[in-house]
Amino acid sequence: MSAPDSSGTPVGPIDLLEWSDLVYNSAADGAPIVVASAESGGYPDMSYKGSMMVWDRDHLAWWEWARGEQIAAIARSPRVCALYRHTGTRVWLRWYGEATVVSEGPLREAIMARTNERELANDPERRGVGVMMRVDRVRSRGQVIQLREGSGAASE
Repeated sequence: MSAPDSSGTPVGPIDLLEWSDLVYNSAADGAPIVVASAESGGYPDMSYKGSMMVWDRDHLAWWEWARGEQIAAIARSPRVCALYRHTGTRVWLRWYGEATVVSEGPLREAIMARTNERELANDPERRGVGVMMRVDRVRSRGQVIQLREGSGAASE
């Protein structure tokens, strides 16, 4: 359990595992996750990620089959936010952190192997890339519920 800082924000290790099933099934449940990044001019960009998964306690990951503008944006400016909102369950989460594009090697292959078939069907030639996001801050309903100690992630 994280110890609170002077404002009451829990500071310590991040633990995403409690949301593993929720994240993996988000698109099928009608609540696809949206990832926001920044374009080169600083304008925000957002896109749905039907392949989002909890990789481990610290990371979210997804398969990027479209290989669109957001991949270049993440390579230039890795700070991103992922948003999950499901009105049926009333679970609302925002994850903040830094993403890395994984375009080759064993980690790319491992992300692809854990990607759901529905998303892989959009990339029959498997030309996509993996993206790994280290989460530094988690918010729910306007409150910071997890904050990585020493991350520098703002708690406001």
